[in-house]
Amino acid sequence: MREYITKSYEETLELAKKLAGELGKGSVIGFLGDLGSGKTAFTSGFVKGLGINAEVSSPTFAICNDYIGKNDRVYHFDMYRIDGWDDLYSCGYYDYLDTDAYILCEWSENIFGALPDDAVIIKIDKLGENERSFKIMTKEEAEDL
Repeated sequence: MREYITKSYEETLELAKKLAGELGKGSVIGFLGDLGSGKTAFTSGFVKGLGINAEVSSPTFAICNDYIGKNDRVYHFDMYRIDGWDDLYSCGYYDYLDTDAYILCEWSENIFGALPDDAVIIKIDKLGENERSFKIMTKEEAEDL
């Protein structure tokens, strides 16, 4: 497990850009964190790190936002309202896993069993107004939380 502390929105974006450069196509990231912890901000930095010029927003009502770049694609899910396997099938989650797109899932604790074994889990804790802790780990490490 790696832990990083960011002290501003801009530092969060830079951390996410760095991670985007480290992960290969088809990677799945599951976020664990409370409302307002920085999941969408991290996604924004990740998308920018891939060179995608897109306005990132929370997919709360759409369930999935799609960001397309010249060489990469990101599917950004909000799993807060997902209430079972049927919901995962109907929103296309399993179809997206069979692509080389990056998949970033907010509220991934709601679908933890459906995340691939090689998923990257990022636990975000709000430490202060702008300060955040990012614990980046494997799915196996996250199971011990």
